[in-house]
Amino acid sequence: MKKILLAFDGTNFSEGAFEFVMRINELQPVLVTAAFMPQVDYANLWSYSVGVAGGMVIPLVEDEDTTLVQKNIRHFEELCQLNNIKFRVHKNFYGFAMAELRKETRFADLLLLGGEVFYNNMGIEMNDYMRETLKMAECPILIVPEHYDFPQSTLLTYDGTESAVYAIKQFAYLFPELTSAPSLLVYSNSGDELMPDKENMEELVNQHFPNIEFFKLKVAHRKFFDDWISEKKGALAVFGAFGRSALSQMFHKSFASDIIQSLKLPVFIAHK
Repeated sequence: MKKILLAFDGTNFSEGAFEFVMRINELQPVLVTAAFMPQVDYANLWSYSVGVAGGMVIPLVEDEDTTLVQKNIRHFEELCQLNNIKFRVHKNFYGFAMAELRKETRFADLLLLGGEVFYNNMGIEMNDYMRETLKMAECPILIVPEHYDFPQSTLLTYDGTESAVYAIKQFAYLFPELTSAPSLLVYSNSGDELMPDKENMEELVNQHFPNIEFFKLKVAHRKFFDDWISEKKGALAVFGAFGRSALSQMFHKSFASDIIQSLKLPVFIAHK
């Protein structure tokens, strides 16, 4: 049984994120811990020190938000009970210490975020916040759109880096119930038609993904790739932390807008 940390912007409830928990729980029971974060000035969120003893407490913007947060907590609890999901809830939303959320990720298998609901209420760029989230989180992250098809296939992105391999392994370890679905390893290796460390990589993924195929990404043809991936309905994309490789650079600027918002694909990201 894996432990999923589900983080909500306290005044907004992500039905898409909860649906993912519900569907995964049907395949393999999970424990979901919900953290209802206060409505704050997210643009300054990460400037608060996490080194202060006990963490820096961040106050609510509006006291009337409390009623809505309580309503969302009750909604979450009712949904968990209705769907037989084991759950825990953070209720100290009057002043949530970011250091505590970071510590929670240390003891969770996965941090799950609802893409549009969590990010669009912050007034900042998704890519900027995603980089900060990656720095903060001590477990893999899954970003889920509000409207999507539950994954029936997996896109594994591989650029030869340690980070990419780590993310693929983490996904396989965390979601063995999804690895039997059709999978496509998309790889890039500038100036070379061969997959980086081809023999070793094939040995690894063939053990975890029995229905795996391989696709050589032509980095120069960005528009072609955007069109191609937009047709991958019902897929989940797996990424390592962004690096400087050709594949990483291709996704770096458009990752949030093209994949999370436009393409409506769940995205799994892991880093050491």
